Amino acid sequence: MISSALASSRGFNAPTVVQQARNTCLLPRTCRNLTVLSIDGGGIKGVIPGVVLGALEKGLQELDGKEARLAEYFDVIAGTSTGGLVTAMLTAPDENNRPLYAAQEIKDFYLEHCPRIFPQYKPKLFPNFAKLVKAISGPKYDGNYLRDLLKKKLGDKTLHQTLTNVIIPAFDIYTLQPTIFSSFQLPKSPSLNAKLSDICIATSAAPTYLPAHNFQTTDGNGKVRNFHLTDGGVAANNPALIAISEVTKQLIKGGPLKPTEYSRFLVISIGTGAPKDQPRYNAMDAAKWGIFNWIINGRSNPLIDVFTQASADMVDFHLSVVFQALHSKDYYLRIQDDTLSGELDSVDMATEEILDALVKRGERLLAKRLSRVDLETGKFVPCESTNETNEEALKRFAKMLSEEKRHRQSETPS
Repeated sequence: MISSALASSRGFNAPTVVQQARNTCLLPRTCRNLTVLSIDGGGIKGVIPGVVLGALEKGLQELDGKEARLAEYFDVIAGTSTGGLVTAMLTAPDENNRPLYAAQEIKDFYLEHCPRIFPQYKPKLFPNFAKLVKAISGPKYDGNYLRDLLKKKLGDKTLHQTLTNVIIPAFDIYTLQPTIFSSFQLPKSPSLNAKLSDICIATSAAPTYLPAHNFQTTDGNGKVRNFHLTDGGVAANNPALIAISEVTKQLIKGGPLKPTEYSRFLVISIGTGAPKDQPRYNAMDAAKWGIFNWIINGRSNPLIDVFTQASADMVDFHLSVVFQALHSKDYYLRIQDDTLSGELDSVDMATEEILDALVKRGERLLAKRLSRVDLETGKFVPCESTNETNEEALKRFAKMLSEEKRHRQSETPS
């Protein structure tokens, strides 16, 4: 397994291991390809990646048996905000040292818990005024249910215990710097070995929606580090580029591949949907907005919409250009629905009807023809070179992932 090949290099607690790992590549030496899975942020829209990842895992199970799990096939899984939560679900170990959740269980997790994470309250009198008062007085939701749920599910498990390398970004409002919880960084920064529950609470703490999260860690020398964190989407709503950068740092240390060999990367990046089909805001209206209009506009939050969407799109633009320029476009798969509109594009409108509709959107997305971002318009357009659907593309990647896993097993001494 890919995860077992990594395990011996990730037990960083012993000082000797830390010293050795600081200048040692933590990637398996037997690989032909490096495998990356990335999951965007997007609140309740995490249902869509749940559906897509369930299809990918099903494809792997058809090849390798019903016990196949995504963590066994990826060198790194990265996720921001709701994607960080999915990352933890896929990689945190249960009592049998198996993934806490199968990918096909993620959708049901969201359907069960989102209505209580984002309880819907509609004041009968002066609803807009009530929303304004709430926005001024504190975050829209208290986050208590989410915190209790994550602590119950993840317990005391920490970053170094994940079944493969993970990357989960957050943003520290005390230092105004991104904080990247990366398995690769643990040897030189043991203070990053936080509880997975704390990491997930932090990366999900979208400004105005959920409270920022403060916690501490203590490294092996007793040094305490304080974190004051908010949503990872502030730094990278699409964490695919961070994941590739972290892997590239490992290759610079003397890994199995050259840092520029993008054709040797297998990258799957899953979006949570975007409203590219219809205009959202216009400059004539926005020119008149004050701070409250930028924070509250109907059910949406224009300020957060702008920075999270821009972050995600810029990463996809960059990777699309790089992989195409290096004639490696078939090794980069971005699956994104850019036709969401109205209530379906909400990150928190967790009604039964909206959640069920998001499930259907995920299923429709699988059946849609494979698309790539148009670098001029920013919209996703069908690939001219293939009639392959997203589901068929996932099966193609599943075959490559399975072959990579078998290659590593055959090259690993017994």
